[in-house]
Amino acid sequence: MGGMILISPGLGIKLQDEFSEAELIGKGKPELFGDGFRLREEARLQFNLMKKAGKEQGFNLFVISSYRSYQHQNGIWERKYKQYRATGLSHQQTIEKIIEYSTIPGTSRHHWGTDLDIIDSTKGIPSNPLSEVHFNEGGRMRKFKLWLDENAEKFGFYLVYTKAAGRKGFVYEPWHFSYRPLSIKMLEAYKKLDIKNILQSNKLMGSEHFTDEFIEKYTNENILDINPSLLY
Repeated sequence: MGGMILISPGLGIKLQDEFSEAELIGKGKPELFGDGFRLREEARLQFNLMKKAGKEQGFNLFVISSYRSYQHQNGIWERKYKQYRATGLSHQQTIEKIIEYSTIPGTSRHHWGTDLDIIDSTKGIPSNPLSEVHFNEGGRMRKFKLWLDENAEKFGFYLVYTKAAGRKGFVYEPWHFSYRPLSIKMLEAYKKLDIKNILQSNKLMGSEHFTDEFIEKYTNENILDINPSLLY
């Protein structure tokens, strides 16, 4: 990566690696592809190959979520913010509760068109598809999880939020995979952005409670404490 940073109008920073600030925070218009999901072309092609391989073993890889725009992520954020506040949680408690699973708009890997949440829909789609219980021992997707562990990386897809001891940030998500050949470059570009300024200037719900200490902690734990294979 590296190289000089060019300044362009609008959302400003344009990196030599062609990922604009707008793209990296979900406000751009990347070219996306897919049937029932949206990924960048290279990631889509590899996912389809993985889907084909899974089908040969009796699994039906089904995408619950792929690309999400800033606006989409903000809708999730505001819904959860209002929901938790209504239960009596403070602003700080609400924010901490949301970021157990959901990202702050502008910081989601789903903004990149490289990440997706996948399940096996062979036995149908449960009402709560993104629940760890389905992937654990005795769960309906346990065999699928073991197959993913053995095969996903062959197609370039790596688990993002692992079950590694001591890992901080978002809780374990056995369904969330990232297409490494592209996402590792996008993370490098993302790390060059002024995250503090982006989060504080977007004025999303509750952002007045994003202290400098919170932003530093969120960056180090939620954005960067991921599968080491997706960092370098």
